[in-house]
Amino acid sequence: MTALAKLAPAPLLSAALLGLWLVLARSASLGHLLVGLAIALAVPHLTANLRLKVVARRPLVVVRYVLRVGGDVVRSNLEVGRGVLVWRWRRPQSRFVVVPLDLRDPFGLAVLSMVTTIVPGTVWSELAIDRSALLLHVWDVDEERAFIERFKARYERPLMEIFE
Repeated sequence: MTALAKLAPAPLLSAALLGLWLVLARSASLGHLLVGLAIALAVPHLTANLRLKVVARRPLVVVRYVLRVGGDVVRSNLEVGRGVLVWRWRRPQSRFVVVPLDLRDPFGLAVLSMVTTIVPGTVWSELAIDRSALLLHVWDVDEERAFIERFKARYERPLMEIFE
């Protein structure tokens, strides 16, 4: 192991921490640079036991998934915003929906939880103890079965390709 690898075992994490520190401090003065550098070098060592190796088996699917989720975030923001504006004339059909899960990988489930949290209109409410079902609260659902199939096709199946 080289001296640089010992000093910075997670160089991307260190770079991100230094950049984040400087952005939050809104200054690149010598003092902020030194504090940010200390944080950037210390945190990877302190969190080494928390980091796990994740293997994404299909990098192209990862890229498509990120683009899909980004597009869905924009589209859902517009749909929820429109729904708020027309609330008086058309109330959304919000409800809890149970989605049966085929995905079992813990990393895949973690990504799925983040995706459902950042896409407006859906909230991850509960995961069954045996990980066989997910309870979502959905802002506006016309046909529950169609929503479940669309959710599984857009979010769960690509994660199964990536992680399982």
